[in-house]
Amino acid sequence: MGQQSEPGHGRRTALGQDKAHSARMYDYFLGGKTNYAVDRDAAEHVRRHFAAAETAARANRAFMHRAVGCLARLGVRQFIDVGTGIPTPPNLHEVAQSVAPQCRVAYVDNDPIVLVYSDALLDGAVEGETCYVQADVTEPAAVLDAVKSEGVIDFGQPVALSLHALLHFITGDDEPYQIVRRLMQELPPGSYLSLSHGTGDFAPDIWQAIIDAYTQAGTPAQVRTRAEVLQFFDGLELIEPGLVVGHRWRAEQGSGPSLVSDAQVSLYAGVARKL
Repeated sequence: MGQQSEPGHGRRTALGQDKAHSARMYDYFLGGKTNYAVDRDAAEHVRRHFAAAETAARANRAFMHRAVGCLARLGVRQFIDVGTGIPTPPNLHEVAQSVAPQCRVAYVDNDPIVLVYSDALLDGAVEGETCYVQADVTEPAAVLDAVKSEGVIDFGQPVALSLHALLHFITGDDEPYQIVRRLMQELPPGSYLSLSHGTGDFAPDIWQAIIDAYTQAGTPAQVRTRAEVLQFFDGLELIEPGLVVGHRWRAEQGSGPSLVSDAQVSLYAGVARKL
């Protein structure tokens, strides 16, 4: 087991079983068991509008695995994963440390139930180090402060910031572009942004119904066009193949669902370098 930073086990905290949470709905779509009836009901409501919800979730997860592996092979040894969600192996640190065992990872999420299961996020390679902090991406300064307080990430060295299937749960009122700029601003040149984001480009009417379903479940959401997603990478250099539908990003045999359409995946994915 690698070095661990304890996330405050034993703290009493409300687990939010009374309202659906996007992380637990995602866990349900991935076939996980860390979700409540309210999450399952909301997820099934989404599935009634979008039968491929599970396919999209699995495609997103597969993109994360490929992107992290790619970044580790490019020499990145530090990762900050915001919007971690329920641990589902292989987790980000397992992918990164399978390439380079010395990789260090800071996980961030605002769902208190992730804290309960965070041991799975802390069981890393002996040479590496992982930590988990509870913070909300809508407060980027607090996210950065929380990560810095753990001492796992060296902000003087390149870092990969992972924002996977997160920003479509940040509406315009919370200024998502400013959030990304603030987080990237703190990272040195040579750092990377890895991002995936839901889109209604391929089925706008269906996705409006999905957004309505999430909103009614208490989880505001907002899909964006390709041009709008591309804006998150302003000032950064996209690496090949650029911003594409998730299952097309450096596709590998056996990585994610096969024989799927862009409409079934309905999320854009890209990785870009800070110059």
